[in-house]
Amino acid sequence: MNLYERYVLPKMIDVACSTGNVMKARSKIVPQAFGEVLEIGIGSGLNLQFYDTKKVSAIVGVDPAAQMQSLAHERAANIDIPVEVIAVDVQGIHAKTDQFDTIVMTFTLCSIDDPVAALQEMARVLKPNGRLLFCEHGLAPDLTVERWQHRLTPFWKPIAGGCHLDRDIPALIRAGGFAIDKLSEAYLPGPRPMSYVYSGVAQQIA
Repeated sequence: MNLYERYVLPKMIDVACSTGNVMKARSKIVPQAFGEVLEIGIGSGLNLQFYDTKKVSAIVGVDPAAQMQSLAHERAANIDIPVEVIAVDVQGIHAKTDQFDTIVMTFTLCSIDDPVAALQEMARVLKPNGRLLFCEHGLAPDLTVERWQHRLTPFWKPIAGGCHLDRDIPALIRAGGFAIDKLSEAYLPGPRPMSYVYSGVAQQIA
């Protein structure tokens, strides 16, 4: 890990992911979580303020970027829910099958190396009646924007922590073993190649 990845990139990600419109998108999906929660890509803990303390019993947050943990721990100390932050990816937690009631994934799938394998692991550890709550930016429906996403992604990835601008989020979620129950799509304010967001609820395919 170079100096940029260790010191500069975490601060850039925290700032970019905490803008007003992004936080508003988070605030609409995260409060739906219940029971024992697994948060994928907890990062600096930006979602923690939105969990409903009356519905959530515990949170396990995983993120391979260990340098983000200090901020996540600070934010976890401000909520009345037990939070465990682990510096691994989803495969690294070795969770039990059918362990979690809810999985929360926000602005994370863009940078996972093998998204389908990660989603398959999420499906394994989610209870049969559990829910995957997601809010992710990805492939836009407008052909001109899509073309720009494909052009920009090779240059964007090295400076944005491996972020892909052009991933088909619903297709990946379905390929990972989920059926999408609710889905909304819209551009957030900002550069269109970076701001098309999919938000919704999915369940394991029986």
